[in-house]
Amino acid sequence: MIFYFSSTGNCRYVAQRIAESTGDKAVSMLDCLNRQELAFPDCEVLGIVSPTYAWGLPDIVDRFLQNVKINSRYTFFIATYGTTPGNTAYFAEKYLGRKIDARFSLRMPDNFTPWFDLSDPEQVAATNAAASERLKDYIRLIKGRETGSFMKRQAPDFTSIFHRAAYDWLRKTSNFRVKASCIGCGLCAEKCPNEAIALRDGRPVWVKEKCTMCLGCLHRCPKFAIRYGRSDKHGQYRHPGK
Repeated sequence: MIFYFSSTGNCRYVAQRIAESTGDKAVSMLDCLNRQELAFPDCEVLGIVSPTYAWGLPDIVDRFLQNVKINSRYTFFIATYGTTPGNTAYFAEKYLGRKIDARFSLRMPDNFTPWFDLSDPEQVAATNAAASERLKDYIRLIKGRETGSFMKRQAPDFTSIFHRAAYDWLRKTSNFRVKASCIGCGLCAEKCPNEAIALRDGRPVWVKEKCTMCLGCLHRCPKFAIRYGRSDKHGQYRHPGK
């Protein structure tokens, strides 16, 4: 089984591509957590596909890996990233409590638009095209049960001590703001994986101090009314294959 967490489609696309090529099944970690379906006793292959958040894993991936009970003969991990996969593989092994047979990293458009500019559609398309080609190589390695680290630009394990403080700072919902163009559709509240948004008087309000910081609310907003930092200059993004 191939488990993924995805807010704007990158990791879902990767997991589904691998599943289609290997005859396996792509499963949402968030769905498993919501259903409390966390025991998978018979599993030939365990695949984990996660985005990189502040050089580590999103809180949803943390929780899933710490609670899932699964037996597998071959385990692989893929981190999607914008500049570096950081310490994602280190944390994945730590939370799973086992050695990962194969580690991969895949550069894709990073949806954290307070920092990353995704306003050029041609550049975004080129990045996705390159990722699709690289993914073909990874699928071949996975089908061959190859082992080892195929990650690029990963950070040394000792830098993992910086992840938690950086992620907690970025996750503060006080960083969000809503523009007057909001139409009160409620899509942001409906899709928030941490139920951190409520609709009050027709406008979204963040009801928790921290969220996953997946920015799904910002990128899914039909009026681009939700902003975080300099995100207004850097566009919205959803993977075209989602």
